[in-house]
Amino acid sequence: MEPAVLGGKLASSLIAPLVKRLFTADGPGAGLVDKPVRLKDLVSWGEKRTLTEKDVHKLAGQLVARAVDSPGEAPFPPDEQTAVADALARRLLTLGDLDMDDVQAVRLGHRDLARQLEHGAPTPPGLSTDSRYFLGNATEWACLQILEFFTRRSTFVARTLVEQTRTQAELIARVDELIARTPRPDARDTAFERRYLAYLAERHNHITIYGIDLRDSPDRWPLEVAYLSLEATATEERPLPEGHPGARYDLQLPAEEALVSHDRVLLRGDAGSGKTTLVQWLAVTAAADGDRIPYVLPLRTLVRTGQLPSPAHFLTAVGCPHTPPEGWAERVLTTGRALILVDGLDEIPSADRHRTRDWLLSLIGAFPGNRWLLTSRPTAVRPDWLATEGFRELTLAPMRRPEVKTFVERWHTAAEAPEYEAPLLDSLHTKRDLARLATNPLMCGLICALHRERRGYLPTGRKELYDAALTMLLARRDRERGMGALEGAELGEEAQLEILQRLAYALVLSGRTEMDLETAEGIVERCLPTVAGHGDARTVLQDLLLRSGLLRQPADGVVDFVHRTFQDYLGARYAVEEGHLDVLTSHADDTQWEDVIRMAVAHARPRERVVLLRQLLAREEPRLTLLALACLEHTTALDPGVRAEVESRSAALIPPRTREDAHTLAGAGPLVLELLPGPEGLTDEEARAVTITASVLGAGEPDGALAVLRRFRDHRSLDVRRQLAGTWDRFDTREYAVDVLDHLPRDDLFVVCDSPEHLDALRLMRPWHRLTIRGSSSPAEIIDAVGDPDKVDVLGLERNEALSTLEELVAFRSLGSLWLKDCANVHGLGRLSELPLTELTFNHIADPSGLRALRGLARLSLEQRFPGGHLDDHLPRDAPLEYLYLGRHTLASVGLRGLERWPTLTTLSLDRMDTPLSAGDWQEAKRLPALRNLVLSGSLDGYAVDTMPELSSVEHLRMPTQGGVRSLLRTLASRLPALRTVTIKTYGRKVPLDLYASFFPTARVIDDRL
Repeated sequence: MEPAVLGGKLASSLIAPLVKRLFTADGPGAGLVDKPVRLKDLVSWGEKRTLTEKDVHKLAGQLVARAVDSPGEAPFPPDEQTAVADALARRLLTLGDLDMDDVQAVRLGHRDLARQLEHGAPTPPGLSTDSRYFLGNATEWACLQILEFFTRRSTFVARTLVEQTRTQAELIARVDELIARTPRPDARDTAFERRYLAYLAERHNHITIYGIDLRDSPDRWPLEVAYLSLEATATEERPLPEGHPGARYDLQLPAEEALVSHDRVLLRGDAGSGKTTLVQWLAVTAAADGDRIPYVLPLRTLVRTGQLPSPAHFLTAVGCPHTPPEGWAERVLTTGRALILVDGLDEIPSADRHRTRDWLLSLIGAFPGNRWLLTSRPTAVRPDWLATEGFRELTLAPMRRPEVKTFVERWHTAAEAPEYEAPLLDSLHTKRDLARLATNPLMCGLICALHRERRGYLPTGRKELYDAALTMLLARRDRERGMGALEGAELGEEAQLEILQRLAYALVLSGRTEMDLETAEGIVERCLPTVAGHGDARTVLQDLLLRSGLLRQPADGVVDFVHRTFQDYLGARYAVEEGHLDVLTSHADDTQWEDVIRMAVAHARPRERVVLLRQLLAREEPRLTLLALACLEHTTALDPGVRAEVESRSAALIPPRTREDAHTLAGAGPLVLELLPGPEGLTDEEARAVTITASVLGAGEPDGALAVLRRFRDHRSLDVRRQLAGTWDRFDTREYAVDVLDHLPRDDLFVVCDSPEHLDALRLMRPWHRLTIRGSSSPAEIIDAVGDPDKVDVLGLERNEALSTLEELVAFRSLGSLWLKDCANVHGLGRLSELPLTELTFNHIADPSGLRALRGLARLSLEQRFPGGHLDDHLPRDAPLEYLYLGRHTLASVGLRGLERWPTLTTLSLDRMDTPLSAGDWQEAKRLPALRNLVLSGSLDGYAVDTMPELSSVEHLRMPTQGGVRSLLRTLASRLPALRTVTIKTYGRKVPLDLYASFFPTARVIDDRL
């Protein structure tokens, strides 16, 4: 509110009666001469308690209420009245803490006394500018009345300060009158800030949707409708205890929260990714909050004048029509209230970037405590360009499917075209080329507009889509809005393209994204004689700026394309027309030229395509071979020999055939994702390798990788499905669960929940019959997440410290198999007898004593120490065991003693041995008539095979590679005369299987690489 109004709100007539009640009644005047009374003894809540602290809060509330209720504009927002009254009361209560007498207070003066009170009770955070201003004035004027009261309260003061009293009274009247007539400097600041923030909010509270300059579409959206919260990511180091290196981890947060925990941020993002929209959002929200004063500083505008502006010229440099009070900008920055948003580091030449860095750092050094955001494309400056100056680097992530969906919904709402929304969403889900383009707000908006303009039809290829978009933007001109040509300039679509592509090629060659108006006019002037049209260069360029939808003038004297994609597309078109093929291929090593080269192949004639592709292949680099393969998408006509050569060279890379091939292919980068085939026509091994490649690339390109993996979700191969299930943690938990996991055929497949988020995502999917859940979730939490425990056949619980009694697991009434791994607190196995368990695996639980009650077990795996005795003292004697695994701790404590109790055993699996088995142990195995399979997991010298009797029923042996034990192999072969197969676990190593075949001549030797 205006200062004059505020002065009236705090007139002396309101404050004086209330101030008198804060002090005790007047005492003898003589006492003040010999023994001055301190202020803490004068206040009525001091030693003479006639007024409590509660009363002081009440008095302050009355003062504030009277100011609010008096006629005219409210002095501050109504919802802050209680906070202001409470702050004023705390300041008045601070009087009791001041160590001075009334004479000293009078000499101090009302302003310094107010500062003393403010120091004792600082302004609380969160108050608006108006509230802070009111509180400061109320404190000063209360101090003025207090001092006036002191001049009247005792005979000493009345006798010695009578003249001062008269002067004080006059001063009060003059101050009241002066405040009513003349604002203080900070009041002028406040009034200006209200105007500036309102202007800023209005100036940036909308965004232009480029490419929407159509017949029935809006060209701007309100920011609150258009803004889409995107994700910013960073890789940072998390400190560990002393002596340990820091751990690198990926950070993800909403982009608008980038400045919440860091005052300095360098935000990277591709063109059209939403950087400028984020800057607008931060400016508008800061203007609404009022806590920070935002400055929106587009660098392309600042550098064109040569000298980067000082704070005093920030507003002038960006064309703000409001003139601030002298020194206002420095006062804002000095108090740390500024939010400086520097946009577009990539949009200025590299030489200017160093100058900008120096300018930015000098401002930060001169004005610490403010917040700074700098935006740039990812490759404009090297990584950690400002890290030493305390800047945190974040990167805007591409839009994911949920964000694209939200954008499409909002666009159609704003455009009032709901009938086109669902068909476009279906196309984005099913058409890969279209989905690849819809990765940022700009391209999404263009696709929405084109889809609506064509009434639900979209072309499929990237070049076709660009061609259609250009036709839309260039052909539907002002003529369809009832407007004629501007200043006589009339250009057809091809003429416009000719000029635009020359401008684009000039930018491509210079490595820039904008040029000054004079340079652009020069290019247009040289082009005019070759195109059909009339008008001078300036008129034609202005016509393109106003009507094409591809060019824009972001600031005075500057021209650029609305999106880098169109610059590259048109620049490639001109390069081909001019025969600059060598220029294109000379930049093939630069990943920034990938799209230019691909679009050049699309524009090229058949012979020119041959030249381009052969030059790429001649380099014999895997990435360039794959780039050539990517170019084939746009080659409707091509020499068959060249096409065959590209495909032949690429066939050695795609599809990958092994895990090693998959990782090598992933090293070529995100381009690979567009080239991965399948699943049609792939073998199971190739399909698995393709999913491995996509999984590896998923860490950096989750959307593209997810699009590949989604195609394999119905694959029947168990290895492929295991790969898909095993890469869950690389992607968004909920999205991956819905798009991939929920579609996988469930037979023989486990899903592993590694985190609470995974467990929570189970609710989004059809029931899983086989589950592994890691971590300390309670049985109740697990049952709640599973939803229908009756559907679970196999359950694995790992590293669960919260699991003790197993009573609640009885809810899994169909459970046939249970694994308890590293669940150290478990006891009460007997409760599992109520379940139809046929398989149980556990290790190192607290109490295995209930095991004997599980009489239905057919498979049992143990890694558990038992207190001596025999196996039949601990295992269920009547169980029809067919498979038994004994870990080394079990073997060390009970060996094989009592094993003959289970004549139904067909498979015996033994862990590596610390203590060799005895002849008596092996005799137990000999008494098993159904034993067909023997699995040994360690070295033969630990099993004492020389004491092994002949096991004539064993037909299949599995063991790891054995080194230097040929005599033991010979002995083992003699003890197993009926062997039909010997499986050697090689773990991927090359092993001479002929060696084993020589020892087991009647058996088939198999290499198990897993």
